Amino acid sequence: MQIITSTQNKRIKERAKLLKKKERDQTGCFLIEGSHMIQEALRAQVLDELYVVEGSSLSIDFPQIICTQPVINRLSQQKSDAKYIGVCHKKINTEKDVKRVLLLDDVQDPGNVGTIFRTAYSFGYDKIFLSKHCADVYNPKTIQSTQGSLFHLDFAYVDLVDTIQKLQKQNMQIFGSALHKNSQSLQDITVPKTFGIVLGHEGHGIHEAILDLCDQWVHIEMDQFESLNVAVAAAILCYEMRYNK
Repeated sequence: MQIITSTQNKRIKERAKLLKKKERDQTGCFLIEGSHMIQEALRAQVLDELYVVEGSSLSIDFPQIICTQPVINRLSQQKSDAKYIGVCHKKINTEKDVKRVLLLDDVQDPGNVGTIFRTAYSFGYDKIFLSKHCADVYNPKTIQSTQGSLFHLDFAYVDLVDTIQKLQKQNMQIFGSALHKNSQSLQDITVPKTFGIVLGHEGHGIHEAILDLCDQWVHIEMDQFESLNVAVAAAILCYEMRYNK
């Protein structure tokens, strides 16, 4: 059994670089934390290495590299002591027919993006398209918020204008989530079998160019505030448009 005791270990120093986006982009690898994430990565067959703090172990059939607490912490962004760190490779998305998709227009907060992934996977959506300026899916905060859904849900960074136009040519109806004078309330819309939902930036919403492409605008009826956190709005829209129509 391999044991690493020094934070200056060559392998650990190399893996710690994966905390930076540039290194993740160059290597195609990223770090995950926690037993649940490790198990989800193993199930998705993307787990390459597993580091475990001394005195702990995971009941899984995978080689475990034992490390001292300082070594494990070198690979973690948690404020508290970490126990399990995995190194994963980015999976290659497969081209397949999609019926329900989300399109994220410059959603900035990693926690919001991660939560939207978790929601989309939970409610049976097929894919997420992200604009180039969305938060990095492989940011440690995003990864943790996905709760493993990123291992099982296809996604791609794209030009949203081109992607929306392509989806519309495939007879997919695109709904823009927006507080607009011509938007319809969620309870009043008719949802087709195939559709996409566009969700916008936390501050300024959906860009006008994207909004103009949408087939229909929809808003969530509320008694008090005008808007919701984008991840909360995504959850309501995903559920209602998936199951209640």
